[in-house]
Amino acid sequence: MGARAYNAAMLALLQRVHQASVTVEGVVVGAIGPGLLALVAIEPGDTEAHLHRLAQRMLGYRIFEDAAGKMNRSLTDIAGGLLLVSQFTLAADTRSGMRPSFTTAAPPQEAERSFARLVEICREMHAPGVETGRFGAHMVVSLSNDGPATFLLRP
Repeated sequence: MGARAYNAAMLALLQRVHQASVTVEGVVVGAIGPGLLALVAIEPGDTEAHLHRLAQRMLGYRIFEDAAGKMNRSLTDIAGGLLLVSQFTLAADTRSGMRPSFTTAAPPQEAERSFARLVEICREMHAPGVETGRFGAHMVVSLSNDGPATFLLRP
């Protein structure tokens, strides 16, 4: 059976968290309380439409519990924090061999530009707060996963 084909598009690994932070060289550069940590990979050819769609999906994805304990509320509904972290390794091609290939990740300049635009879109759409790591830096990401609840999301 062959691998399932899909059009290249960015992806985000969402983790529902009690809290999360990013530290660069011993300094916290982004931190949130309850909300979502999103590890984001940009792939070649991602468009403005992909950015908007991913932002809408992250903010509207219903993965927080309602009064009945069902996953029925979104980040927007709970006014939670959003911590966006660029992570090119998420786009790795791991289908063969014993070493990942990163040819499926966007080149650094394209990825940085698209990631910055995604952050801008999320900040426009989500007033409660959007934090980030630092693009291209070695980051230490700390989190307290709530659930655990983790979802792979494509636009």
